[in-house]
Amino acid sequence: MSTQNSAESSEPDQETHPWSDPLGRAGARAGQTLLIAAVAAAIIWVLLRVSVVVLAVMVALILASAVAPLVRWLVGKGWSHLLATLMSFVAILVLLGGVVTAVVLAIQNEWDSLVDSATEGWQGLQDWVSSGPLPVDASVINDSTQQVTEFVSSGDFAGGLASGTLTGISVATQFLTGLVLMIVVLFFLLKDGPKILNFALRWFQGETRAKLAESADRSSEVLGGYVRGTATVAMVDAVLIGIGLAVVGVPLALPLAVIVFIGAFVPIVGATVAGILAALVALVTTGPVAALIVIAIVVAVNQLEGNLLQPVVMGRTLSLHALIVLLALTIGTIVGGIFGAILAVPYTAVAWTVIQVWTNRYQAGDDPVLGKDPLAAKDRAAAKATAAQRLRYLRIRRGHRSGENLGVVEEFADSAPTQDANGDATPAATHQATEKPNSDVPKATSKDDTESPQD
Repeated sequence: MSTQNSAESSEPDQETHPWSDPLGRAGARAGQTLLIAAVAAAIIWVLLRVSVVVLAVMVALILASAVAPLVRWLVGKGWSHLLATLMSFVAILVLLGGVVTAVVLAIQNEWDSLVDSATEGWQGLQDWVSSGPLPVDASVINDSTQQVTEFVSSGDFAGGLASGTLTGISVATQFLTGLVLMIVVLFFLLKDGPKILNFALRWFQGETRAKLAESADRSSEVLGGYVRGTATVAMVDAVLIGIGLAVVGVPLALPLAVIVFIGAFVPIVGATVAGILAALVALVTTGPVAALIVIAIVVAVNQLEGNLLQPVVMGRTLSLHALIVLLALTIGTIVGGIFGAILAVPYTAVAWTVIQVWTNRYQAGDDPVLGKDPLAAKDRAAAKATAAQRLRYLRIRRGHRSGENLGVVEEFADSAPTQDANGDATPAATHQATEKPNSDVPKATSKDDTESPQD
């Protein structure tokens, strides 16, 4: 009877509650969505304000993930961890410094010949356009050239150039700051990366700790595999295109090959832009025939990369659809410029891997109605874990809290002394509190303890 009355009394409340109808529930969800969007916008705003730090850390994470196997290999060969870290760190700096130095020296040595070739090539291009199948009046080209020259020599251009110079100085300062910060962060990630991860995991327990450990392992594998695979593919592209440019006789073959190497780290569009730049240099310096040959070389190398190098070298590293890659490149370029374009794809792959680790809503496998699963079994995050990693995750998930508290107050919280009617601590409670060990306070040692053979 009482159950029936309570049910009847609750029905009017449910009917008159302003948020119980569909519109009210939709409004509640909309409010929650707006609140989450506001928090996300605030986080993004803060990250953009410290973009130099964010980019430095992201680049350092990628490089550390790529070089970490080398550190482990050296440690396995008997090197100390510090010495292995220093050797790997110096190797990265020497490699990057060597590439930059080679490009600068090559441009410096060939600059004069490049200017002469560009002048001759521009004159030849004008003659070819004037006498081509669609003849263009030479006066139109001369007038356009004169207008460009007058604009360059005008005060407006000089003022804009001065303003751009100040902006360039600010950008250069930020770049140097980010570079130094990246180098420092990279060193500490190589040296103390496992300790940093260990420290972060100790704040969680059970399944959360196991998923965080798996997320860290999968992210490191994705970033490291992406850098190593892309560097291999980029090296092959740069060598083949550089040899082709040298055979054709295009100036600055080495710097252009380096640009091809860097452009390979921007999927889909990087190699195309680098090839167009090489063709333009060939067109201006050596003529249209050489430019067509360069285009043919770039197309052939891109076909070799797409059909052979990418599937064999990259393998299952990214597991991203081409549309996702294109959208990630576009968003990364808008937000972070060239650095955003380079970092967008690997971190998008990391995000997809972490989503796979934490979600339980995706129904993997073939479905009798939907058909074949678009996500192949070999591309799932679970398929990339080794047997040793699976055992480690299982032990972490089944483990119980066994650590000690960091503070003294929390340590004695469960055994705090109680007070009697007079306000004095009871003997039992006082004894319990004083008998609880404190690992952070060293125990007093007697003469016999200090003279024991163990010490």
